[in-house]
Amino acid sequence: MKKEITIAIDGWSSCGKSTLAKALAKSLNFVYVDSGAMYRGVALYALRKDLVSPSHANEEEIIKGLSDITLTFSNNDKGSADLYLNGENVEQEIRTITVSNVVSAVAKIKEVRSFLVAQQRKMGEDGGVVMDGRDIGSVVFPNAELKLFVTADPEIRAQRRYDELQAKGDNVSFDEVRENLKMRDEMDKNREESPLIQTEDAVVLDNSNLSPAEQLQESLKLVEARK
Repeated sequence: MKKEITIAIDGWSSCGKSTLAKALAKSLNFVYVDSGAMYRGVALYALRKDLVSPSHANEEEIIKGLSDITLTFSNNDKGSADLYLNGENVEQEIRTITVSNVVSAVAKIKEVRSFLVAQQRKMGEDGGVVMDGRDIGSVVFPNAELKLFVTADPEIRAQRRYDELQAKGDNVSFDEVRENLKMRDEMDKNREESPLIQTEDAVVLDNSNLSPAEQLQESLKLVEARK
């Protein structure tokens, strides 16, 4: 039996990577892995231990704490997977603006990235996986059969994220969301360890004016061409 392809999706914060990855995995009956959730899980652990704030990260103590962290995914009734931190479902908590404000500072730590990349590679070693994040095509799966780099206009991304947080009841302003995305973009592209880059073999998908359904159809065409 021919091995299923691996699909690596990278791109900026709040550009629809996870929405696309989940839809692709469901359509293809592939496994979906949200690498960003894993970094948020470590960031939540650090927050709970008072090891990180928007202005400072105690890198030494965060690194020491990695051995105490177990991250797993479990399917939910919505057709996707929730993240569990040491057995606790933290899916809702990791999506808050509080975690968003510190996750980039945690994700830039070399030892954190090595810790999670090893787990991510193991999850995808048999193919049939869709994984999204910041360094999937460049670091985690450099030999992926299909690499997508998803982007969108910054104002559109900010509005999407704001609407998402408002729907969850988070009391946050649009300006705060926009500044958070700007900060994360700068940290993602400028960090020393595995910065966000568009690999030469990645297909750019600008979804500024695409619906989720249209984005999925464009991606499925690319998948079909690589089978």
